[in-house]
Amino acid sequence: MIALTLAQIAHATGGDLHTIGADTAQTVVAGAVDTDSREIAPGGIFVAKPGESTDGHRFVDAAVAAGAALAIVEHRVQAPVSQIVVHDAVQALADLAREVVARVRAAGGLRVVGITGSNGKTTTKNLLARILQDEGETVAARASFNNEVGAPLTMLRVTDATRYLVCEFGASGPGAIARLAGLVEPDVGVVLMVGMAHAGGFGGIEATAAAKAELVRAVRGGGVVVLNADDARVAAMAGIAAERDVAVRWFGTAAAAQVRAEGIETDASGTRCTLVVDGTPLSLHLRVLGAHHVWNAMAALAAAGVLGVRPEDAVARLETVELAERWRMQPMGSDRVRIINDAYNASPDSMAAALRTLAQITGPGERTVAVLGAMSELGEYAGEEHDRIGELAVRLRIQRIVVIGAEARRLYLAAVGEGSWDDEAVFFATADEAYDYLMTELRDGDRVLVKSSNSVGLRFLGDRLGESFS
Repeated sequence: MIALTLAQIAHATGGDLHTIGADTAQTVVAGAVDTDSREIAPGGIFVAKPGESTDGHRFVDAAVAAGAALAIVEHRVQAPVSQIVVHDAVQALADLAREVVARVRAAGGLRVVGITGSNGKTTTKNLLARILQDEGETVAARASFNNEVGAPLTMLRVTDATRYLVCEFGASGPGAIARLAGLVEPDVGVVLMVGMAHAGGFGGIEATAAAKAELVRAVRGGGVVVLNADDARVAAMAGIAAERDVAVRWFGTAAAAQVRAEGIETDASGTRCTLVVDGTPLSLHLRVLGAHHVWNAMAALAAAGVLGVRPEDAVARLETVELAERWRMQPMGSDRVRIINDAYNASPDSMAAALRTLAQITGPGERTVAVLGAMSELGEYAGEEHDRIGELAVRLRIQRIVVIGAEARRLYLAAVGEGSWDDEAVFFATADEAYDYLMTELRDGDRVLVKSSNSVGLRFLGDRLGESFS
């Protein structure tokens, strides 16, 4: 974080400052901010956030032992550290992030990019960060830090030397993206797609689209939004941009897109295509598995272009990326048995894309195996969407379909109903049971996809399989 006095931090958060020892209101703090006492480093700021299962106030002493110089708390605690008492620690975190970004921006040079979409946010964020890091100091969200805590923590990592801040914005419900993006008013907003992810919490796909459009409304006047020309719901957001004096840059396969992909071909080495950027063709070999990641690459390229990066440089940097993020289409195992661990998250769209990728990268004499768990947060749509994925797996001729967990049982039943009768589809209640089965079933030449929502935990099964066949 940038250097601020305790008084400035108290003013930004609307809190009451209580100093200790030699500290005064003018004592300067410049350490990193975190809500996890285990991540605190000397000189850092610990935000004692109440949680569902525990309370951050219980860990102030641990943060002090790690070197915390300040604690932001909702009530004073007995600990040898200066404290700022606020009404709401999460809101204070957001308010401090707003202040820090505003100060760095006012000093000149900082450009802010916000990214949202039902799928692809983290991959696009990482691809864009890879492009920008060769241009200047770049701060981007770690993992999927995209909620009311993660997004401000990312913002608070900027320094006086930061040139680019790349934020990822998730939506827990209507208004969430507006609040998060409103903290920084991005210069560039990227909307990737509108799908069924989290549709149960929003009340349907149209409500999801309205939530994603909040980012377009948050982009500052004179800024640019990067929109997916292939997604009708995203394309419709151009009307909102026009109302706000915000320019639009398009990506996709549509003829009108300024960043367009042609001739997309996928195999086990990645995806190749021709990118046409403002009329200039460029060859791209994206080593991140899955043709669907071409859209994420186009979005990153389009955003980078807005920020002045030459397309040739951006493409060259994209081609150095082998893995977008752990547990996202992550190759594991060996050439003998290849594991693709894509179980960090799952939605109907990403599940379908991963299954298609599995089918595309499996060559003659090799066998496709899909290890699938539930897709969460679909609400009333859960049944029909699991049915659809089970049917799709059979239609793609996936040769072994291993379904895990009661919440995914309809996926298994749909696969059986679609025509998977000869033991192609099997069901297990637990990941341990599935692991035991797979250790006897898998053979040389198998290509195995492990896919589920994060809450199901199949990413750890993917890790086990990867280690077993490495």
